[in-house]
Amino acid sequence: MGEESIDSGKRNFLKAMVVISAGAAVAGVLKGVVQNIIPPSSGLTSFPELTLFFNGNPLKYSDIPPNVTGGNIVLFDYPLQSDPNFLLNISNDNKTPAPVEPMSVFIPATGGTYESPGGVGPDNSVVAFSAICQHLGCVPPIIHYYAAGSPAFPTYIHCDCHGSTYDPSKGAKVITGPTTHPLPATILKYDAVTGNFKVVSMTGPTIYGKISDLTGGTPLPEGQTYTDVTVESIQG
Repeated sequence: MGEESIDSGKRNFLKAMVVISAGAAVAGVLKGVVQNIIPPSSGLTSFPELTLFFNGNPLKYSDIPPNVTGGNIVLFDYPLQSDPNFLLNISNDNKTPAPVEPMSVFIPATGGTYESPGGVGPDNSVVAFSAICQHLGCVPPIIHYYAAGSPAFPTYIHCDCHGSTYDPSKGAKVITGPTTHPLPATILKYDAVTGNFKVVSMTGPTIYGKISDLTGGTPLPEGQTYTDVTVESIQG
């Protein structure tokens, strides 16, 4: 075999190694991209029914005063850990609770609608929504709540990242973009006898960044029947 044939064989071998290496690198990148796009399974197959707790005791209506701009806000994780939700006692003048009616909510991205639940509690004014902005996933305190100051100044949720706004008195529908999806509604249940609040499910668009609401995070410890709320000063 001549030297020319040997050199040609070496060149072909090196070319093959380069192609294989490049393919492996691309496969590694694609694997990382897919892992980022597809959140790992959480192991949940259904929404858990959890009692809301505050300071070691079941949350009561008195723990959720009508929200006022500049005051505190109540947050809780659901359905997985690190999935923040707003818990709001909607008021129409910063003092008086305002009943929230069930309604159809429009989804600009699809042109479809879904049914958002009404408020619960003694005044049918307590609602909950995902606190993850549907535009690019910003969370509190970057996305925050403003209460109504007058009939001409409606209540709304505003995200400082890019200016998306939502109306929590009307199913967290989109008021202004760039978001094209309302905030997912978190379904609450109120027991008038015990005064306890439970969170039972979600409806509407999928939580931002997830394939389904039950993926992409860590569930509560097995057997845990409650989720804690926190009170934070995050309003403007």
